[in-house]
Formats: sequence, C-alpha cells, structure tokens
Amino acid sequence: MKVAVIGAGWAGCAAAVEATQLGHSVTLLDSARVAGGRARRVESSVNGQPLALDNGQHILIGAYTETLRLMQTLGVDPGSSLLRLPLRLQFPGGEGLAFPRSTVFAAWPGGPRWPAALQAAWGIARASGWAWGDKASLLKLALRWRAGGFVCAPGLSVAALCADLSPRAMRELVEPLCVSALNTPAERACAQVFLRVMQDALFSQSGGADLLLPRTDLSALLPDAALAWLAARGPAPRLGVRVQALTRSATGWQLSASGSADADDSEENFDAVLLACPPQEAARLATGTMADWAAQAAGLQHEPIATVYARLASPPAHANSLPQPMLALRSDAEAPAQFVFDRGQLGGPEGLLAFVVSASVGDKALLSAQVLAQGQAQLGLQLELVQTIVEKRATFACTPGLLRPPAQIAPGLLACGDYVAGPYPATLEGAVRSGLQAARLLKA
Repeated sequence: MKVAVIGAGWAGCAAAVEATQLGHSVTLLDSARVAGGRARRVESSVNGQPLALDNGQHILIGAYTETLRLMQTLGVDPGSSLLRLPLRLQFPGGEGLAFPRSTVFAAWPGGPRWPAALQAAWGIARASGWAWGDKASLLKLALRWRAGGFVCAPGLSVAALCADLSPRAMRELVEPLCVSALNTPAERACAQVFLRVMQDALFSQSGGADLLLPRTDLSALLPDAALAWLAARGPAPRLGVRVQALTRSATGWQLSASGSADADDSEENFDAVLLACPPQEAARLATGTMADWAAQAAGLQHEPIATVYARLASPPAHANSLPQPMLALRSDAEAPAQFVFDRGQLGGPEGLLAFVVSASVGDKALLSAQVLAQGQAQLGLQLELVQTIVEKRATFACTPGLLRPPAQIAPGLLACGDYVAGPYPATLEGAVRSGLQAARLLKA
C-alpha cells in the first residue's frame, strides 16, 4: 500500500518505520522543520553560542520496551544515549525514595534476578526520612494493588485510590509520580491509568522502574534516526509541509499540502493515511463523514508543561551543579517546579539546569521568577534565566472516565498518538505503542 503518515512526532516515526517494515511505501510529512512533535529539539543560544534545548524534559523508564526496541532498530544505542539509574525520587536534602540497582538482586553472577516487587519493597523499606508508619502504609497499599490485579473501581481518582496512605508517602511518592507520569494532579488523575503505570514500572520486570535519562536532545534520541532510516528505504520524509485538506477519493485518500520545497501546493493520492498529528489537527482533517471521531478528538482537555532553563550566575565550584542528575522539589503555588535536571550531567553544558512545571498555570514571566526563587531557596543556587518553554497542549488531561478516540476512523484512515485509546497516559512509550498499533492495523 501507498501510505501517508501525517506527523513526525514519536508516534508518527514509530508508525512510519513499522509500516515500512511491513512492506508498505510510506511518506512521512510534518509541518514543523524539526521532527519530534512534543518531544523535540529547540535551537537556542547563550551569549551568542548555539545551544540545543528540548521543548520539555522527558524521562524514559526500563519498562518502555517498545521504545527501546525501536531505538535499536534505528541504530540508536540506548546504552550510550540514555543514562540508566535506579528509580530515585529524592529531594535536595536526601529525603525520599531511592531504589537499589536491579543487579543488586542477582542470585549469582549471570543468574536470574529477584522479582521486581522485591526491588520495590526494598526501596520503600529504606526510604530516607520516612517513619515506619509511612513505609508500612505504602507497602500495605502496594500489596493490595497487586492482589487486586492492579484494577480499581471505574471513575476513581488517584487521590481517592491512595486515601489510606500516610501524608508523607502521598506527598513524596504518589503525587510526584502521578504528575510526572500523567501530567494531571492526583485529585483529578485517573486511578486506573496510574495503576497500569505502577504495575509496569514497579512490579512487572526487574529494572522496569529504572530511570533512563536522555544524554542528547530529544530529536536526536529517536526522530532524527527514524528520518534517516526511512529516507534510506523509501520516499524521503517531508518536513515543513502542512496538509491543508484530506478527502476521500475513488481509490483511497487525497492529500492537499503546501509548503514543500519544490511546489507551493500539491495533491497526492494514497491508499491509506495515518493521522499522527496532535488531536486538534487530526480533528481538523477528519471532518465530514468522520465528524463523530473529530468531535471526540477535539473535545479532549489538555494540560500544559513548562520547562524553565536556568544557569548558574557564576561558574560552579565543582563539576556538577546538583548531587545527582535529577532531583524532586517541594512544590506549591509559590514554588511551582516539581523536578530539576542537571543538564551538565546529561551531555549539556555545565551549570545548565532544567526545571519542570507539570500542569503549569499562570504568566510565563511570573512562573520563571518563581522557579528562580525556588532554586535559590531549595538548592541554594543563584540562577540566571536562559529560556522558558511552555507547551500549552503538552498532554491530554488523564481524568477518570475519560473516553479517548479510537485508532480506527474510517476505512484506510487511522489515528495514532499518545491521546488515542489505550492503557498508557501521554508518555513516549504510549506514543510509540500507538504508532506501532496503527501501522499493524493497515492490513486488517
């Protein structure tokens, strides 16, 4: 089949690669000049020197099996591109959760590893700064989740799911995990999706909870390699091309596009089309006979994410600005960032920090000032603002009872993306799995 994939984010790249491997002739298009969608490179500069930033900080975990497999297919080595660390949700003073490395539980060199659940229990039991009552409440709840098959009553929020937790365990583990994985506050976040994340990360496989922190910009981590892989096997991907209209033809679908280098406007017929663009753009294209699907996609509510990049006002006294590459921060209305990354420990320039404000609200200038003050108060660092990037529609709001649009829209027309119906929240793994699924449905 001759297939068009509209959108070169992580879902679109996964769909295009998978469809090519299945024998289709695939054309990948995107209106942006840089591939990656909501996980891409942003060109910036400091003191006239070029600097590659990301439009958001994304963490992979060891349980992201499909993303890691796709990276290897594209020739990207996860071992050198990602820094692998055991799960750590520690604050600047050292309080919080720190799992041991999964290899600690090897029965003998090269032998089988102990179950992931034991790694989780060990990390909880050794949580720094927690009273035994905090640890016991979390262990008891985790055992209850496991005994129930990680299934809960429909319509339940994460806050309600964890109502029996101690305030400290809720504040220092569940709330940071929820906002990082679902980008939705615990009182509004879907408990069932949260349980799926907890199951895969903490209880499914040894090392599933390991943090995989990118050592390069997000476009270089996967999308750039996907474009090169596709160009070597079929039509070259087309960036900077916007699809203006999509209409059903006698043999499939006709695309009307503009912005290509060789023509102002063009029309082309395809046997099938995969919409891998954001839901509001997919809804624009899926009109007419697909009005019900378009309304469902357009009706999704979204949550923003802000990334505040800052650098030390004076050169660091030591090689690293932070004691570890990622720290959790104590967050409230006046101190909005939940996490901070030391980009100097992740392949970037020394002294560059990236503060993450999930579900961010308010004025960008005020947000930036609050984060700089938070860095001074909690990290003891004098910081200068580099750039604040706000993705206003970073993720869909993962709320209880949410009905996400299906992958199938019409014959020969499918959708993929982290917002499409599936068990995962808006994560890179969710996007990749959705793209793979859509490509496999082409032959259905």
